[in-house]
Amino acid sequence: MYSRAVRRGRVSRLDAEPVPCLLDLALLHPDPDDMDWLVPTSPQEVMTRLLRGLHDEVTASRQRMGSAVAAFEWYAGLGGPAPGTAAGEGVAIRVLDGASRIQAALDEATEACTTEVLTVQPGGIRREHELSEGLHRALALRGRGVRMRDLYNHVARHGQGLLNYLELMGDAVEARTLDEVIDRLILFDRTVAFIPANADRTMALELRHPALVGYLGTVFERLWRLAVPLTAPLPDTRIEGVSHREQSIAALLAEGHQDAVIAERLGISVRTCRAHIARLSETLGAASRTQLGVRIAQVGLDVPLGADAAQPSGSRIPERPMR
Repeated sequence: MYSRAVRRGRVSRLDAEPVPCLLDLALLHPDPDDMDWLVPTSPQEVMTRLLRGLHDEVTASRQRMGSAVAAFEWYAGLGGPAPGTAAGEGVAIRVLDGASRIQAALDEATEACTTEVLTVQPGGIRREHELSEGLHRALALRGRGVRMRDLYNHVARHGQGLLNYLELMGDAVEARTLDEVIDRLILFDRTVAFIPANADRTMALELRHPALVGYLGTVFERLWRLAVPLTAPLPDTRIEGVSHREQSIAALLAEGHQDAVIAERLGISVRTCRAHIARLSETLGAASRTQLGVRIAQVGLDVPLGADAAQPSGSRIPERPMR
């Protein structure tokens, strides 16, 4: 099956189902342009990766290592990348299928990182197990003097696990928060980035195209400039009795979003979101959702925090006094 993929350039995912080891060993990976097809990893790259794993896991098995070299030399004669192409060279987008492939790629990028790591971590409060999954990489980076900057939702401020993690990392990590952040992003040295490839994050994209990586770096820097340092308090709201989170919810309600969408964007549960909406209705004296929308507009809560600075002077409708 791998020989056919090398000769033809790709095989269908259905044809490869009887031999799942091809995906497990990363001999085949999903085609970024059509997930129903699998494309072969270059024999040279596969050989390099497999031999590294064999050396670590089966040090004493030199005979097996020699057999693997011979096998991949034979595969290399079937076709694939042009002669002289280095392993991994020219791979702008690579699909990583499965947690083991994603973790291996992140470990490899961590080992090569020398300067900085930028991450966006959505989803609200970070659980202990989520933080511990990448702790070994963070500690390795700190040991080499790599600087790290992390962006979270504002709600992450209430998680003790995150505070413990930042205390452990010391000045190696700087964290800031926003009402809303983009989906997960990890960027190493402005050369390689990782983003989710599906909703449940069982697949990821490894990006090495300079234009794509540069674009993501620019997005991060602009979000970073708007974010609030974790050590600083959140800015005051414009209305007495309305919390910062309730003002964010009000602005999203004014845009017409449903409760579930608002909760996802702010990193909170739907139940918590509805509790905030109830308190907001009580504070503004609204007896229905329709009336709440009217009151939000009347007092100026339909404008997100920080948006006033982007409006021309004098263009904002004055707030009406509470009755």
